[in-house]
Amino acid sequence: MSSFTNEDGAVIVNRMIRAIRENKQYLSDIDGAIGDGDHGINMNKGFTLAGDALEKEPGDLSHGLTTLGKTLIMKIGGAMGPLYGKIFKTMGKTFSGHPEIDAELFREALNEIRSALEVLSPARVGDKTLVDALYPAIDAYNHVLEENGDFNNALEAMKSAAEAGRDRTEGMVAQIGRSSRLGERSRGVIDAGAASCALLLGVMADSITELLNKT
Repeated sequence: MSSFTNEDGAVIVNRMIRAIRENKQYLSDIDGAIGDGDHGINMNKGFTLAGDALEKEPGDLSHGLTTLGKTLIMKIGGAMGPLYGKIFKTMGKTFSGHPEIDAELFREALNEIRSALEVLSPARVGDKTLVDALYPAIDAYNHVLEENGDFNNALEAMKSAAEAGRDRTEGMVAQIGRSSRLGERSRGVIDAGAASCALLLGVMADSITELLNKT
């Protein structure tokens, strides 16, 4: 299959909620090395609240992403709430009204996310933030489609690039946020935002691939 239905895609949000819950301690542990140590806890709080809201009012993927985005903006403090909230609200808005989601629509969503975040945050690749995982993942996805690759291949490239970007943050010195005050001492630890971003993009890629390969 070259697309999946917006309705079937609702499972993606559920799996992201579960992934954050299962990794909340890991995300808080790595955050604690150079930050407040609450990234996993805060993310789990927001994702769990979104899950509770979706149990009461389920819907398609667009609805799930929009609910998740709004919840993160309202319920999580600091930088992560607005950033992740914007990511998921933007994606939900892009998918809204589309019964089927194909490679090009997903590409549009990714590019809209990047445009929105570039306005919202000054963070760029190399600053040791979640965009070190996100932006290379978007670039990799686009590159595969430009080379006439299919949806599956583009998703695989997106996931791999996100993981590689996450891992590169270990050698970076933080330039933005509280950890930037540590200077060289921020080197040697993976950025928690990049870790959660790679995790979520991986879950999304794996879930969509599963939907595309349904017989």
